[in-house]
Amino acid sequence: MKRTKKPSGSGAGSRRSSSSSPKNRRSGGTAFGRGSKSSRLRGRGGKSGARPARPEPLLTKATVDAREKPGLRLNKYLANAGIASRRKADELIESGVVKVNGKIVTELGMRVGPGDSVTVKGDPVSFDKLLTYILLNKPKDCITTNSDEKGRTTVLDVVKSRERIFPVGRLDRNSTGVLLLTNDGDLAYRLTHPKFQVTRVYKVRLDKGLQIDDLRAIAGGIELDDGPTQPCDIAIDSGDRRDVVISLTEGRNREVRRIFEARGYLVRKLDRKIYATLSTRGMARGDFRHLTRQEIRELEQTVGLNGRDELIQQHSRRRQSK
Repeated sequence: MKRTKKPSGSGAGSRRSSSSSPKNRRSGGTAFGRGSKSSRLRGRGGKSGARPARPEPLLTKATVDAREKPGLRLNKYLANAGIASRRKADELIESGVVKVNGKIVTELGMRVGPGDSVTVKGDPVSFDKLLTYILLNKPKDCITTNSDEKGRTTVLDVVKSRERIFPVGRLDRNSTGVLLLTNDGDLAYRLTHPKFQVTRVYKVRLDKGLQIDDLRAIAGGIELDDGPTQPCDIAIDSGDRRDVVISLTEGRNREVRRIFEARGYLVRKLDRKIYATLSTRGMARGDFRHLTRQEIRELEQTVGLNGRDELIQQHSRRRQSK
């Protein structure tokens, strides 16, 4: 897979750490008909080890009052260090692979500060790293995960990075298009959390032409097995009714495919054209590149992460010095 050049403008793609506060604006580029109806959706501790197995000591409220200790919640600490998104960090904590000051932590409310030593699977967590942002035009037959136990190609086999990065959100194995990979856990959390209403625009090829009644139903919100969808923007290609463009903001698992399946259609092709403020315009399938400073700023503004320009400049200077 070849790597594309950055678009013109001042470079970036990585930098040092971050912080926050929410606000959203919709990205766009495509005009649609808006649906008229509205639908609304709306830790664990343990005992320290006993002989003869001598399990490692478990850190709980018996030793630390997690809610009163100053510092960051452990999941946010791991996210800010680029280990994983906050949701994934919660899974790591619950699975018992995270230690604070040499003791296993399974309590999600645990807080850590500058003087604490944190490890994940035995590896120390360090903030001495570059935050990295890579845009991939994801190809087909590629898994959106860091590794695959079946040995299938993953997005990290396509994108080579010296920094430890992870994909933001998911695309099915045979879905294509915009995919961001980063180690900025705070940004990843906001881009994927439904409350930030981040826009995702998909071009869809169906097995048959979409009927007007079905288009109106989807635009107004339909019932799925995990609850009703929100009203969305949707348009049919005037040349071929099998070609549809749909814009969603919820980010549910396999949402596009499930929406059309609920109305009796099969999705033959699915290509994500826009994610937040990012698009794959000018990129061939399988190409990837670092984001520019401006692209990072636009993503941050979309989810309310403002005021990190100095961090971008620090990153840019360090990248240019390498």
